[in-house]
Amino acid sequence: MENQYEAALNRVNTCSCPSDLKITDIRFTNIVGAPMDCTLMKIYTNQGLVGLGEVRDGASRTYASLLKSRLLGENPCNVDKLFRRIKQFGGVSRQAGGVCGVEVALWDLAGKAYGVPVYQLLGGKFRDSIRIYCDTDVNGKHTGRDMGAALKKRMEMGFTFLKMDLGLGVLHGEAGAVNAPLGYLEETEELHRKAREAETPEERRYWRNRCYDRQNIAHPFTCVHITEKGFDLLENYVREVREVIGYEIPLAIDHFGHIGVEDCIKLCRRIEKYNIAWAEDMIPWQLTNQYVRLSHSTTVPICTGEDIFLKEGFLPLFQAGGVSVIHPDLLSSGGILENKKIGDLAQEYGVAMAVHMAETPVTAYAAAHSLAATENFLVCENHSVDVPWWDDITIGTPKKIVQNGFIQVPDKPGLGIDDLNDEVLREHLNPAFPELWASTEEWDNEHSNDMLWS
Repeated sequence: MENQYEAALNRVNTCSCPSDLKITDIRFTNIVGAPMDCTLMKIYTNQGLVGLGEVRDGASRTYASLLKSRLLGENPCNVDKLFRRIKQFGGVSRQAGGVCGVEVALWDLAGKAYGVPVYQLLGGKFRDSIRIYCDTDVNGKHTGRDMGAALKKRMEMGFTFLKMDLGLGVLHGEAGAVNAPLGYLEETEELHRKAREAETPEERRYWRNRCYDRQNIAHPFTCVHITEKGFDLLENYVREVREVIGYEIPLAIDHFGHIGVEDCIKLCRRIEKYNIAWAEDMIPWQLTNQYVRLSHSTTVPICTGEDIFLKEGFLPLFQAGGVSVIHPDLLSSGGILENKKIGDLAQEYGVAMAVHMAETPVTAYAAAHSLAATENFLVCENHSVDVPWWDDITIGTPKKIVQNGFIQVPDKPGLGIDDLNDEVLREHLNPAFPELWASTEEWDNEHSNDMLWS
């Protein structure tokens, strides 16, 4: 590791001339098990500086590849100009991953070119460290006490904020806890099993598409409802968790399943007494009126946002008073600067901002810089606490990036990362993309007349 660090330092161009900087290439490496499937990105320049970015977890590198011809030969320091050129190619959720990943890499290059950390280019920082929480799972059938014990271990690791899942998953196999059209739940489970066990690419593609069709049925249209027995079980689950962890620490809740707003209201009212920090993504974020109805029907703070692209996407929820907390992901929201703008806009409407993050240390540090420069901030997510090699993905960063539940905001130029550790990446390559930093020359001359008006 030490030799790799020294090698990275030797590659740094200390004579960078920012005004003459030009993008010369963009390449990718795909890894698995981080714990998500992740696409890492490098933007190369004519002065030896390399910018690091990342496509949103689970998204396709194609969303970023198609942008290459629109960036070659451009000065990466013109971040806002280039972002305005490419943002039309982003969309909600994973579809924004390419645009956002490029934006992150551009800021990394700009910081390296000018010799300052990214947060300084955003106006300076409000804090030196970023509070982190980690989604916590318990495998298999379990009780609230089991989840409480898992959360207690997070507290012992230094985490000062917690989140867990609560919903249909807890009720799996409980007779009389859920009602739905006969066979619907069993059929859904079977579709996912066939997608997991498919042996050929053709079979995998077929069953993935069937799963997509089923998952794409929005919550109001599933006719899946929780019974009173089911609500009793869910309330008891939360009660047991609180009995283990106490009431002094914030506890957020996520992954309820595709249930309608009426059931969401019933559940929130049941668990109000347990002091929930927020209930996240209970219904699709596009249903503004239903978010208003939900938020006005309970004292549990209502949260959404990880799939929303650009600040304009958040505005209807702000204006309608549909949320108390927003939860954007930098790799869906628009990137480092756009996420700061979203936080600033939310502040004007009295809405707090937390941040979703399920990617590698590249995005973790991108989030750290954005959140250091944003006054409106609660806590940032990390899904990778239990991945032993996650910290080793990057070179020139602390051996343990999250320490006692916080990430220290780096003061080194750019994101604060010297390079990526190819040895570690090679050990975890996605079999579908078995080559590190392969050529992407097939995208060099891609072109379309994409004018939005004539």
